[in-house]
Amino acid sequence: MRVLAAMSGGVDSAVAAARAVEAGHDVVGVHLALSTNPKSYRTGARGCCTLEDARDARRAADVIGIPFYVWDLAERFDRDVVQDFVAEYAAGRTPNPCLRCNEKIKFAAVLDRALALGFDAVCTGHHARLERGLLRRSVDAAKDQSYVLAVVTSEQLAHAMFPLGDSTKEEVRMEAARRGLAVADKPDSHDVCFVADGDTAGFLAERLGRAPGSVVDTEGSVVGEHEGAYAFTIGQRRGLGLGRPSPDGRPRYVLDIKPAANTVTVGPEAALDVDEIVGERPVWSGCAPPAGAIDCAVQLRAHGETFGATAWPDGDRIRLRLHRPARAVAKGQAAVLYDGDVVLGSATIAATTRSAAV
Repeated sequence: MRVLAAMSGGVDSAVAAARAVEAGHDVVGVHLALSTNPKSYRTGARGCCTLEDARDARRAADVIGIPFYVWDLAERFDRDVVQDFVAEYAAGRTPNPCLRCNEKIKFAAVLDRALALGFDAVCTGHHARLERGLLRRSVDAAKDQSYVLAVVTSEQLAHAMFPLGDSTKEEVRMEAARRGLAVADKPDSHDVCFVADGDTAGFLAERLGRAPGSVVDTEGSVVGEHEGAYAFTIGQRRGLGLGRPSPDGRPRYVLDIKPAANTVTVGPEAALDVDEIVGERPVWSGCAPPAGAIDCAVQLRAHGETFGATAWPDGDRIRLRLHRPARAVAKGQAAVLYDGDVVLGSATIAATTRSAAV
């Protein structure tokens, strides 16, 4: 097959490309330039998409012995990922930009261009498995990325390759060293790639401006002030700027964010419990859209724990009833449904109901 290997400049994508070559495919490497003003160097594990990353990707391609190109997708990335990230926070939701990048960039913009150029598949360094068209968890549970790939449709998965799913991260690094790849010991990027300093609140403030409002308790009483509701996430405990302690002296957590009223509601930790979830824009890659209720496991954040659940369709949405309450479920995140280690589908969390037991 003719395979386009997306090479970020990290160890995973480099080894994935090398394995594709070793499997006998005709491979071309491509680095995605996603920033209009890339920095020269990354800082440890913060950020990516720097000029250093582009150079690392090119050197890896040279060692592997494949052609290498750079595709400028900065404008598309800004529109579909960065602006979406800002808009979601402004609307009181907590987005996952890695998930959106997979949906809009790697398996839409890149895959569409690859197919138009005559390639059969796009290869990436994601830690996940593809077996008979089904997306499965990686054998390395700590590095599994099936959650952020769950927005990819079955049609797109038919043109995807994830060569690393049967290996642990340690094995990937050891292989990179054996192959003479200089990125063998390069730190992984753990932060939002376009917020290189890790200051998400500052990044949002630059784009949304100062928007003072009130922090209220569950009775509606003002207990503090904020400079922008967008700087808060459900379940947040620190940095609330409260003017007085709770009556029982216990910590308070962000329970709700109302952009229209510009208020942030805080309360006790137990009030974060959720047992029912509404998901919108469902994608069913591992099964047909269910006609009735199904039992499954659901993961509600990247690298979060899974919960037993019952899911059923509700018009163009899905509803999930958790078999035990989950804590601090944020609107805007993905609810990913599993049958064992197989991804059944995903949906964006649109609403939650607190447990009646609270």
